[in-house]
Amino acid sequence: MHNAAFAALGLNWRYLAFEARPENLRAAIEGARVMGFMGLNLTVPHKLLALDIVDALDVSAKVWGAVNTIRFEGRSTNGDWLPLRLLEKDPPVEIRSVGFNTDADGLANSLREDLKMELRGKRVLLLGAGGAGRSAALKLATEGVSELFLVNRTLSKALEIQTEIQKNFPSVRAELDYPKSDVDLILNSTSLGLKPDDALPLDEKAFPFRPTHAVYDMIYRPAETALLKAAKAAGGKTANGLGMLLHQGAKAFEIWTGKTAPLDVMRRALEENIYGH
Repeated sequence: MHNAAFAALGLNWRYLAFEARPENLRAAIEGARVMGFMGLNLTVPHKLLALDIVDALDVSAKVWGAVNTIRFEGRSTNGDWLPLRLLEKDPPVEIRSVGFNTDADGLANSLREDLKMELRGKRVLLLGAGGAGRSAALKLATEGVSELFLVNRTLSKALEIQTEIQKNFPSVRAELDYPKSDVDLILNSTSLGLKPDDALPLDEKAFPFRPTHAVYDMIYRPAETALLKAAKAAGGKTANGLGMLLHQGAKAFEIWTGKTAPLDVMRRALEENIYGH
């Protein structure tokens, strides 16, 4: 996605993948900083850990409580912090890491685009309360959903989110259980569905699928998880996380490069890489 976008815009940049264990995350970020990287993306389980590692947090990371994008900035001669791309001719002595979150906006954009769903006033069942679930819950609250039902294996994590929503978004009703009546959207933020033999993230006895449900799974590989298959069989509208991946990546691209992301190019590259078409 990113390399296709760099090529389309004629940028002499390269996006590379690296494995780093959680206990080595601080060293990995520091290594990227001293080697002159423009920025990084982080995935699970690094998004929460990075909050306490980066030198500064953008408002997006503060609001959504997770870091999935880092931009390295240098201090200019007049004392301003600027993206490294603006300081290539005059390398700075001091460089800092700034954490951003592009996941939340990526999710909202994908829901509008792939499910044609405006979130204001909707009732949503959210499965999972980890880093992705927390960001999703807070984004849904800012978008004005009327009710949010939080289901998570560890109740304490869901309780933390409920407390935060009740404090900051009093107009949103947040409950810790399956709803007793219908919802507009079921949203999976857990990792259940990545493996073929995974159990459903939703308890069908507690909350069976109905044709009125739109179901969004943040997982994009496989293209159709067991959750999406079950929802489709019940007649519901479904979408996977490819759109979220695209839009969060496009926002990260713009944070690093200062240029408008070529969405069509990035989408085409994603579909070819993930689905082979």
